[in-house]
Amino acid sequence: MTASPFLAPLFVEARKLNRSLAAVLAVAAPSLIALFTFFNMLRGKQAAPWEMWMGSASAIWAFFMLPMSVTALTALVAHMEHGPKSWDHLRALPLPRWRLYAAKAVCVLAVVALMSAAVPAMTWGAVTLAAAIKPQLQPTGAFDLAAYAATAGKIYLAAVLMIAIQLWVALRWASFVPALAVGIGGTFFSVVATSAKQGVFFPWQMPVNMLATEAWRVQTALGLGLGLGTVVMVAALAHLSRREVL
Repeated sequence: MTASPFLAPLFVEARKLNRSLAAVLAVAAPSLIALFTFFNMLRGKQAAPWEMWMGSASAIWAFFMLPMSVTALTALVAHMEHGPKSWDHLRALPLPRWRLYAAKAVCVLAVVALMSAAVPAMTWGAVTLAAAIKPQLQPTGAFDLAAYAATAGKIYLAAVLMIAIQLWVALRWASFVPALAVGIGGTFFSVVATSAKQGVFFPWQMPVNMLATEAWRVQTALGLGLGLGTVVMVAALAHLSRREVL
């Protein structure tokens, strides 16, 4: 009984997402990576190791598809209230305002987690299907599920700071332009400055640093992405609970 007031906003947000295009986005992003892997593999002439296919998919996800998916998802979640101008009604409900925003944050984090898990799963399916069509392309080496799952998990955790920033901006302003500008701009600078050593401190590059060969880059990006991301998420909830939407 006591848990109901805390879980009710979360259930409401989950139902809203279920009726939105979030499910389409959650399936489309990892599916595009799987399709690319499938057709790219069929173009090959000889077998390649599992590590190459799984690593390539992880790099595409961390480098480009994850930031753009977070941008689209956070804008979608925020627009569910901005569009019909329902914030006044929600903020007048007899419950702490932070729970409304926390429910949205939990749902966004959950959807991104599902997408992160779907990338290696769908990539495995794509590679397996391609190998069934062209048996000579059957990947070599062992399929190290634990290693691929660990990499996907680290990419997700390192992205928490980026997710917190994007969600904060998307919920703060009713217009979707600021959120899209931040997301596109962050992804752009991540791409053009991909080789910069300072990229380990840039939120949009933290996920892709989980694929780095230098241990310090992995540890630094992971620590900042998760640790600072948690702090920023809490700060966002506190800030949004006290301000009106513009």
